[in-house]
Amino acid sequence: MSEAPDQSPAPFGAEETISIYDARADAEAFAATLPKGARILDLGCGPGQYAAWFADQGFDVSAWDASASMIALAGQHPGVTARQARFDELNAEAGYDGIWANFSLLHLPKEALPDVLARIHRALKPAGHFHIAMKLGRGAGPDKIGRYYSYYSEEELRDLLAGTGFTISNLRHFSGKGLDGTAGAYITLLCHG
Repeated sequence: MSEAPDQSPAPFGAEETISIYDARADAEAFAATLPKGARILDLGCGPGQYAAWFADQGFDVSAWDASASMIALAGQHPGVTARQARFDELNAEAGYDGIWANFSLLHLPKEALPDVLARIHRALKPAGHFHIAMKLGRGAGPDKIGRYYSYYSEEELRDLLAGTGFTISNLRHFSGKGLDGTAGAYITLLCHG
């Protein structure tokens, strides 16, 4: 008589550990598309953990966030130039080799995203790359702890990116729990202009 396979849940922390490795893989894939010493903008950088990692890889990193508290943290990382700024303040033309917007643009109202994507496209150099990560779903509104989110389907994101002149070179779907503890579906897309 054979035993049934173990159906127990993953060990505590296993999902979180895997998601950290997957997120690092996204950053590594993005970095691999860029030339040495490339100029990167971490748009909506939060405390700057990715900006710091990019700086450690030898990139010239600017980090923007609308929150003064987040910028204070991001600015503590060596090699990171931190600035308190909103997405709609991005007016650069061909100024960046790469723009990293990791779970930041989902805080915009849906009607504002096309303009910000156009600003990002203009801010990238002709061979530039853009990483965007979003929550999948429908509608918009606050989560359990009051943060505003806009949700998109993969098709909506594909259409918005194509309409702005981006070509998607890679995408990844995954699921997990957000900061508010609610399970959700997510997507990351790596694009070029």
